[in-house]
Amino acid sequence: MRLPPQGDIAPLAAGVPIEEARGALVMVHGRGATAESILTLADALDVSGLTLRAPSAAGNVWYPRRFMEPIASNEPFLSSALAALAVLVRELSAAVEARNVVLLGFSQGACLVLEYAARNARRFGGIIGLSGGLIGEPGTRWEYPGSLDGTPVLLGCSDVDFHIPEARVRESAEALTALGARVDCRIYPGMGHTVNQDEMDAVQAILHDIR
Repeated sequence: MRLPPQGDIAPLAAGVPIEEARGALVMVHGRGATAESILTLADALDVSGLTLRAPSAAGNVWYPRRFMEPIASNEPFLSSALAALAVLVRELSAAVEARNVVLLGFSQGACLVLEYAARNARRFGGIIGLSGGLIGEPGTRWEYPGSLDGTPVLLGCSDVDFHIPEARVRESAEALTALGARVDCRIYPGMGHTVNQDEMDAVQAILHDIR
């Protein structure tokens, strides 16, 4: 699969204008999905006072292969996707500060968000990985510089998710804790590759704390 560079498509915007926002919520879609689809999650949340951004992947795919294959097999697309997310976060942080920016992703989008946070550790408003984990082949060690400095991190996933092994979710929780995050890891028996109300309630709690 050959993808054009990520970031060429302008993110969708919703919520309040950034000039009036108390914080920002970045919502990153999964493989084969769209920015429009991930934004529908906001319908189940109270996002008052927040500006929302949903970036779009080229061809609806952030990187072509599975997230647990060698990182080199997903290049240069992975680096391009991470760079596009970095540009968006930088723009939002200039307006509302990074500590008021929450990053949320589902599936491939969750993997991208978690990997970005690990590689660019600082105090964010929150990092939310729904059915996702850090990127890399088995045996990968995520030893990046910086500190997440108490950033609340929510990891939610099924114990039987075909795409996301439970072991990788738990490995991700350990790695992000080592980077200084406050990690809430929730594994749901038999749930499948989806999102449930308990996760949405936990997301809401993170958003509530944005000032």
